[in-house]
Amino acid sequence: MNPCLPGIFLYEIKALDAKELPGYNFLDKNQSQEGVLFGKIFPFFAMNVLLNKIIEPKNQIREEQKVFSNQALKIMLVPLFMEQLLSVLVGVADTFMVSYAGEAAVSGVSLVNMFNTVFLFLFSALSAGGSVVVSQYIGSREKEKSSLSAGQLVMISALFSLVLMAVILLLNRRLLGLLFGEVEGDVMDACVTYLRISAYSYPAIAIYNAGAAIYRSMGKTNVTMYLSLAANGINVAGNAIGVFLLHAGVAGVAYPSLISRSFSGVVIIILCFKKSNEVYLVWRKILCWKGNMIRKILGIAVPNGIENGLFQLIKVALSSITALFGTIQIAANGVAQSFWSVAALMGTALGLAFITVIGQCMGAGDRQAADYYMRKLLRITFLASVVWNGLILLISPMVLQGYALSPQARKLTFVLIHNIFNALFYPLSGALSNGLRAAGDVKFTMYVSIFSTIFCRVVFSVIFGIWMNLGVIGVAFAMCLDWGLRALLFWIRFKKGKWKEFRVIG
Repeated sequence: MNPCLPGIFLYEIKALDAKELPGYNFLDKNQSQEGVLFGKIFPFFAMNVLLNKIIEPKNQIREEQKVFSNQALKIMLVPLFMEQLLSVLVGVADTFMVSYAGEAAVSGVSLVNMFNTVFLFLFSALSAGGSVVVSQYIGSREKEKSSLSAGQLVMISALFSLVLMAVILLLNRRLLGLLFGEVEGDVMDACVTYLRISAYSYPAIAIYNAGAAIYRSMGKTNVTMYLSLAANGINVAGNAIGVFLLHAGVAGVAYPSLISRSFSGVVIIILCFKKSNEVYLVWRKILCWKGNMIRKILGIAVPNGIENGLFQLIKVALSSITALFGTIQIAANGVAQSFWSVAALMGTALGLAFITVIGQCMGAGDRQAADYYMRKLLRITFLASVVWNGLILLISPMVLQGYALSPQARKLTFVLIHNIFNALFYPLSGALSNGLRAAGDVKFTMYVSIFSTIFCRVVFSVIFGIWMNLGVIGVAFAMCLDWGLRALLFWIRFKKGKWKEFRVIG
């Protein structure tokens, strides 16, 4: 090889405009051209070229329409993933540590987590409705209305969560008795303890979701990531103290969750008052009732809340079926739920970016850009989801060894982990549906989800789980069928383009 050739090649590359190089948008544009070329381009050149080719849609738009560069998307997506990962790890840590208090305790926590998820999804639906409205006002450059929508989101989130907290504190044992009346006595006692303590955290969760939605609407996802990191540190340390030092059992994991959630809610709401933000809170926009703005938020939140609330209620109802299969299957299903949450993490995290990006494009009235970014984000989600789920599947046998489960429960848990279906279906059934909602197409996603949940998840859980005697494995198969049907119908809706005709803030 001619020793002069590398030098000639470097000279030719340096002579080019760095912006013409594939993968440029992934690099730090603040560095000098020479620093970019020698410090970053060569180690990652081939990877950036390949990534650009994979994630770029065939139908391009003008450069001035690309309001989110690759670098901007990366800055938004990476913190979203890290935040969601840390949040899911709270549930994993709870289940892992409480498993050392016995299978009755871990069964109680897993059953109540299913019940709690109903309310968590209602809070998320409300914040998602606010996020869509705030994002669209940001896209339309209406700063006053974006701040007003943010204030109204915080107000209704606080009121709604306080009502739910009061209901649960009054009726917790009755509700649990209706749902899980067939479980053993020690499992029911664990359920009641965990639910009562969890209820006190509802206002903090709702306030945090509202504040996080405001920050995500601005694309400042690194703030919520750092806050999640701090809150999770508090929670994990508290779990260790409560379970291993104080031997408090279920209460030992419930109180740290309450403390960490309260911390997150207080900090995020303080940050939302910073006037340096593109959108910031003021008390006069919180302590008022603007019916028109609330209707816009609820116009997105209510269908989304009905969809997710019914979905989670049916999951809770199906847990009554799971309760019939005995403590081993309940425990295995509870641990598997943690793995499923981690497996779905990539689709869930990147789905939040759909709301910000598509919401701003639709608010600006640029349907072509919305279509472009919908396709681009879908490509990114599929790629990331396949890689992530493959990793989870590889490490799951080793992780399972750390759980204090019986050999039968551990073996059944591994069988229940079905990351292949998650990787293939969830980007469309989860992330894409967020894009449709961000455009205002919320009723379609609601109808599809209700039909799919009842027809696939309920009917086939009974068929597979009870009639065919497959137990919790049959329930898991029904869940995969639900994902698949949603993915198909949402993809057809996206391809037809009907979602582009909706207006949220018009």
